[in-house]
Amino acid sequence: MIVIGGGLAGLSAATALADAGVRVILLEKRPYLGGRATSYALPDGSHIDNCQHVTLGCCTNLADFYRRVGAESKIRHYDRLFFADKAGRVSSIYSSPLPPPFHMGISFLRFSALAYRDKRAIAEGMLRIARAGGKPSDSDGATMLDWLRHDGQTEVAIARFWRVVLVSALNEELERTDARYGIDVFWKAFLANRRGYVVGIPSVPLGELYSGCRQAVEGRGGEVRTRATVRSIQFANGAFRSLLLDDGTEMRADACIAAVPHDLLLEILPEEMRERPPFANLRKLRTSPITGVHLWYDRKVLDKPFLTLLDHTVQWIFNKSLTGGNAESSGNELGQYLQLVISASYELVARTRQEIIDLCVKEVQEVLPLARDAQLRKATVVKEVHATFSPEVGSDAWRPAQETGIPGFFLAGDWTQTGWPATMEGAVRSGYLAAEALLNFAGTPKKFTVADLPAEGFCERWAKE
Repeated sequence: MIVIGGGLAGLSAATALADAGVRVILLEKRPYLGGRATSYALPDGSHIDNCQHVTLGCCTNLADFYRRVGAESKIRHYDRLFFADKAGRVSSIYSSPLPPPFHMGISFLRFSALAYRDKRAIAEGMLRIARAGGKPSDSDGATMLDWLRHDGQTEVAIARFWRVVLVSALNEELERTDARYGIDVFWKAFLANRRGYVVGIPSVPLGELYSGCRQAVEGRGGEVRTRATVRSIQFANGAFRSLLLDDGTEMRADACIAAVPHDLLLEILPEEMRERPPFANLRKLRTSPITGVHLWYDRKVLDKPFLTLLDHTVQWIFNKSLTGGNAESSGNELGQYLQLVISASYELVARTRQEIIDLCVKEVQEVLPLARDAQLRKATVVKEVHATFSPEVGSDAWRPAQETGIPGFFLAGDWTQTGWPATMEGAVRSGYLAAEALLNFAGTPKKFTVADLPAEGFCERWAKE
């Protein structure tokens, strides 16, 4: 059995199948595993993640994948979220002993960046989502921005709360986002279960998380090949037959999971199949960009593990000297390494590297007073112009299932039908679902997907109504 693609979707499918006793050959065109969630070396020898990736407590399948490949201990968890406004005032949100959905209410009331009328609107909106069990009836076909305005949210509440959370979570602007996805984020992460919001950050470079994947596959008789580019997928008599590699090699197998970006899949499919279901609609899926900015200062400027920014272009600042597993770099004598993330960064795509660095340094200085006197030792920018598919209204109609209807051929990727947007959790779910579909095709069914966190407190009752 062959898996094309060594990103999270392909890795989760391959390791699950290997655990089930299937001999897997995993092909990845890059020299490293991880896809969009990986790290690489700069010319000076330092390693950076292409963009900071985090998990949340509600990401149950991603947590299962980390356990499966022995990476669970490499994730640090934080149960307090920090927000900084333009004046540099920091507020935090955390859980209390109150039952969901009220468990974060006490800290929310102390949120200094919001006035009473904004907090009241947000609380009423959150309660409405909770009482509907995460599925308010008027969200179908609406953008998140339209739903919020119809719900009576103030413009300040939208800008300083809903947008701050959702643009980062979904990598899309509220006026483009399907309301169902935005509502689901708040239901699963902030309302239904008191652990859903807990942030998990890798304590090692992202590339180091996947060493266990290679061991899981090769330790069960499989093979992992990097620098292996698939030129085309071959079919015969309406079923999968083989792959043709760039070096001219033909690889035959009983079944194949294509775990590559949707636009790349269209390139390697036979031309006559590209306009047939379930592939014809893939061209309708749009993408959205993410920009990561890496800054190295000559001294410590941030004492928290991460910071969410309000009223700024930069959305997150991650203290990599603290969270990245390199404790030595947190000392003043060795400086500090920060990673900044800007999701849905449409306005930055055309800007130069230096323009983006200048903008980010200015915003860091606004919220971190110590950065104003610090020297910037070096900086780099990583643009992912087509980072994720856009969760716009109607996008679910274009997302195919993992089962294609073609014997022996299956799909994985966060762009397939997972019930989740383009997240690491969605990617892993797709890999598990593809592995389940393949084993069902082979007559040896097995379940890998993990259920969501259970609803607790009042949310448990409301979810059942």
